[in-house]
Amino acid sequence: MTKSVDVVVVGAGLAGLSCAHVLSRRAVDVLVCEARDRVGGRTDSAVVDGETVDLGGQFLGPGQDRAYALAADLGIPVFPTHTDGFHLAEDAAGRIRRFRGLVPRLGALSLLDFAQAEARFERLARTVDVEAPWRSPRADLLDSQTLAVWIRRTLRTAGGRQLFTTATRLLWACEPSELSLLHALFYARAAGSLRTVMATENGAQQDLLDGGAHALAVGLADRLGDRIRLRAPVSRIAHGGDGATVTVESGDTIRARRVVVALPPALAGRITYDPPLPAARDSLTQRLAMGATIKCMIVYAEPFWRSAGLSGHALSLPGPVAALADSSSPSSPHGILTGVLEGATARHLGTRPAAERKSLVLAELTRLFGPQAAHPAAYIERDWTAEPYTRGAYAALFPPGTWTQHGPALRTPIGPIHWAGTETATHWYGYMDGAIRSGESAAAAINP
Repeated sequence: MTKSVDVVVVGAGLAGLSCAHVLSRRAVDVLVCEARDRVGGRTDSAVVDGETVDLGGQFLGPGQDRAYALAADLGIPVFPTHTDGFHLAEDAAGRIRRFRGLVPRLGALSLLDFAQAEARFERLARTVDVEAPWRSPRADLLDSQTLAVWIRRTLRTAGGRQLFTTATRLLWACEPSELSLLHALFYARAAGSLRTVMATENGAQQDLLDGGAHALAVGLADRLGDRIRLRAPVSRIAHGGDGATVTVESGDTIRARRVVVALPPALAGRITYDPPLPAARDSLTQRLAMGATIKCMIVYAEPFWRSAGLSGHALSLPGPVAALADSSSPSSPHGILTGVLEGATARHLGTRPAAERKSLVLAELTRLFGPQAAHPAAYIERDWTAEPYTRGAYAALFPPGTWTQHGPALRTPIGPIHWAGTETATHWYGYMDGAIRSGESAAAAINP
């Protein structure tokens, strides 16, 4: 089958759907090709024990204006993440302490050390140009070192280093040695500050969507209707001065004046392009691996931890889950805890049987919250590294040298081909809001 449209969007995540939605409202003839049998990309949901739980992205926070606007437009209620009560922190020796606020009390010297490192990080982040990180002052120096090197040079105590390393895994789903310092600074600057991305109240984890964040994608898809083709992985894009021909694995082809590739760079690089993409773009996609995450959702008959004066939020240095959050909806009697296995832990435990991972996670929850935690009503997980059309989460990772050597190729169109996805966002990179912004920006740049 051969079809002709104005624009083909490759990928039905929030970026691709947002792009197609804007174009369709301009009466542009658009078709979205999605490899999976569902929409949503790195958002997804499941119903367990009668409760809808998010298996991918889920949180919103102040400044994520496009995500809040979309939720309001679709009539999806937003509610605050539960934070009342004491948080828990488990140190490397297994001691569990209660605390309030953002940073756990794991020793006075370690806390002071972490605070001075955070202040230095924030000062550096404010120097980064979010539109073009490679043009930032001292960009070459910042991009020549890993975040691990900066941690070793900046923090003086073992406890402070361990705390900053744990924060790295939570924020980027990788080890500090995998990440350029410039990218870490850019990521924080694109969200406002490091404190913003770490915080729940007044931070990136402040709010949740009633019915799950995947409802954003479903709502957009409902509006687009038959403009979306599922189970249609794109294998080839032939492009030239007169437009492009997109080929899906079934052999069907679609002619279009413009194409928007709304995929993580690692997946965009697996498509065959004819003629081949410029070396700068190809070199970029070869370097941008995804973070490693296995998301765990644990559902209980009720949020029993609240009766003990606990918030449901916890940090654990022994793990395997570094951080837990209460994701319970006020409209449901269930209690829901959210945890993510990240970085090296996710890669290691991803090779183990699912039953073993569940046992390890429940053992940690039992240590933290008591024997009731050992008996959830339901337990479900999603290994995003094993997803063939995602290959990881939360977002692509920039190793040293990538921003300064290859960054300009990230958003630059190539003939009729445009790029979208949260990785192309200059604000809220790696977040749902960044994905939505990127799709809207790609649509605004297109005159089919």
